[in-house]
Amino acid sequence: MDDKLRDFVPGTVALVGAGPGDPDLLTVKAVRALSCATLVVHDGLVDDRILALAPANARRISVAKSRARHTLAQESINALLVAEALGGAMVVRLKGGDPFIFGRGGEEVEACRQAGIPVQVVPGISAAIGGAAEAMLPLTHRELSSAVSFVAGQCKGLTDQDWSGLAGKGRTLVIYMGVATADQIADKLIADGVSPDMPVAVLEKAGRPDARALRTLLTDLGGMIAREKVKSPALIVVGDVVLRSDADDRLAAFAKRVEGVK
Repeated sequence: MDDKLRDFVPGTVALVGAGPGDPDLLTVKAVRALSCATLVVHDGLVDDRILALAPANARRISVAKSRARHTLAQESINALLVAEALGGAMVVRLKGGDPFIFGRGGEEVEACRQAGIPVQVVPGISAAIGGAAEAMLPLTHRELSSAVSFVAGQCKGLTDQDWSGLAGKGRTLVIYMGVATADQIADKLIADGVSPDMPVAVLEKAGRPDARALRTLLTDLGGMIAREKVKSPALIVVGDVVLRSDADDRLAAFAKRVEGVK
């Protein structure tokens, strides 16, 4: 056996980052893991072209999650990985973006370790990194931002989360899973002292053929998402770096609406 394939053998689990969607953004190691899989347990948003890289006879199980519905609870996914590996499968747990960035990869690794199953993690290009690159949006910039933070916008007790200091001058804030709570997010940041005129971008379906990057002001974030009918998956980027991006400007529509109110 090729030494490079020895890690991907029956009875093991590999958590593999599928990146933001474009198969060209997979790592070489991710492709190698998929080529050895006998079972692929994948997120619902993983591109079909990536799934096609696994052998034709490999089983494929979707464990898609959405805000309102989960195909399997996380505990059941953990149990599935363990049971299949104990049964002799070479399991690839294929996750959008990177397994350790809001991917629950840490929980799955712990479950495998507790069961004595060899497990490894193959990192992927995160949605934030891939989406920002696609929109020519530098998350850090020598003149504009020396820090970047990642937060989840869809979580229990959102209003109780302490985001103070994460957004503002000289900083970039990237919010995952924030489309459904955009109005609350804007209110929360403004209440914490972020200017209502802070530029924001929404990166929709990064890495896919129908990707969009839209730009407006923080105070208009929820309104723009509603007007443009933005759908998940989408990222929200808050900070002056947004002005250096190729995002389509939606400030004119917002200004026209504000002028109408006056």
